[in-house]
Amino acid sequence: MPKSPHVRDVSEATFANEVLAQSSAVPVIVDFWAPWCGPCRMLGPLLERLAGEARGAFILAKVNVDANPTLATRYGVQGIPAVRAFRDGQVVDEFTGAQPEGRVRDFLKRVAPTEADRALAKATGLLAIRQWAAAEAALRRVLADQPGQAAAALGLVKALLAQGRGCEAEAVLDDFPRGDTGPAAEKLAPLARLLCEVESPDGAVAEADLDTLYYHSAGLLARGQLEAGMDGLLDVLRQDKRYRKGEPRLVLIAVFELLGDDDPTTRAYRGELASVLF
Repeated sequence: MPKSPHVRDVSEATFANEVLAQSSAVPVIVDFWAPWCGPCRMLGPLLERLAGEARGAFILAKVNVDANPTLATRYGVQGIPAVRAFRDGQVVDEFTGAQPEGRVRDFLKRVAPTEADRALAKATGLLAIRQWAAAEAALRRVLADQPGQAAAALGLVKALLAQGRGCEAEAVLDDFPRGDTGPAAEKLAPLARLLCEVESPDGAVAEADLDTLYYHSAGLLARGQLEAGMDGLLDVLRQDKRYRKGEPRLVLIAVFELLGDDDPTTRAYRGELASVLF
């Protein structure tokens, strides 16, 4: 039995109304399956659970191919489970075979984004244009609705770091949700530690000229002067590549992660870092 009001059993007699017509109002995901199909018994419950989570962002229509062979033929189903996404009466995306949950979620975000998905996309766009404070506010709203949203947590760490708030970023990293964004979060950790060190009440204590340069560079990063701060970190490495066990290199890599691989500043300074190290 369907586990959600957004999950429906559909037949050849009801397909035109339940799928084609309905898809003009909301995306409809059609799951072509059969009772004897092992992979179907894996994918079907996952789709049903995600339909429940989406709370109406899409309708899941389940079609038993044994009972409805004409529909399976019409939509080119040659193996099951087969999933077809409909909008405005047309197939807009599809996949065949049981898939990991992460890939299924990515598929659903493309064809049937939820309100939270749209909010996250908007926040990500704000990060891309360096609207850090606005991005922070948007990401906090996403996390209030979905506390374990790893992509939103990663974005929040970036927004905080770009505003020089290293200690707050560290607190988010300390309780970071599991997921594919974990490696990116780890790259940001050295920058969070350094910014937290220089913003702490006691402040960072310089014991040598190189320390002074390093902490000055950190202060520039905290004030949003990223290029000037990275220039200072490169100067530290030019004088001592092993300074603090190579920490300036890790901080630079964190800034690259903050800005993104496609950012012109990242590309320019990644080349500078390579020339200093090699």
